[in-house]
Amino acid sequence: MPEVIINGPDGRLECRYMPSEVPDAPTALILHPEPDKGGTMNNRVTYALYKHFQARGFAVLRFNFRGVGRSQGEYDNGEGELSDAATAMDWLQAQNPASRQCWIAGFSFGAWIGMQLMMRRPEIRGFISVTPPALTHDFSFLAPCPASGLIVHGEQDEQVPPDAIHKLVDRLSIQKGVTIDIDIVPGANHFFTDHLDPMIERVGTYLDTALTEPDFDPLA
Repeated sequence: MPEVIINGPDGRLECRYMPSEVPDAPTALILHPEPDKGGTMNNRVTYALYKHFQARGFAVLRFNFRGVGRSQGEYDNGEGELSDAATAMDWLQAQNPASRQCWIAGFSFGAWIGMQLMMRRPEIRGFISVTPPALTHDFSFLAPCPASGLIVHGEQDEQVPPDAIHKLVDRLSIQKGVTIDIDIVPGANHFFTDHLDPMIERVGTYLDTALTEPDFDPLA
């Protein structure tokens, strides 16, 4: 799991990168939760997503937002963190010029940043958003949502009730050809404390279907 330091908009960004053995493999960028509340790229949900995409043969990158770990800079309420994510995606794509498609996955704050990045990067083919913070962060920029994806949420999420996620998806599901799936994990809280494996199973089930659609050429 090679450590990588890349030049970010506000200094270095600390990353972990796992290349694929297949030159034209898809790429995935994984984004961690709230930097101002102790979130890091080593968060258990973030790490589990990273390992899952790696196991599927993706070239995958996770990194610490500015001011976290060895990444330089200071928390910037999302604006600077979006720039960090765009820089990390640029680096990932530069390492994989033959890649056939790009995915993004994020947890909580990372889901919010990831979906903003998706609006700016048409090459993003799909997304995985785990517990997007629909009550505390503005998602009106998704008008409409440009790509299909999956939202995974805990049934017992104490921070973002599932009803808030359903209302969010109802507002976003207006683009022809774009489908946003919701998978509610029974009994799970916001952090999937005792439900990490079921959460990843749902991500895997979604990708089993998404990666066999006509525009995806399965890995050799």
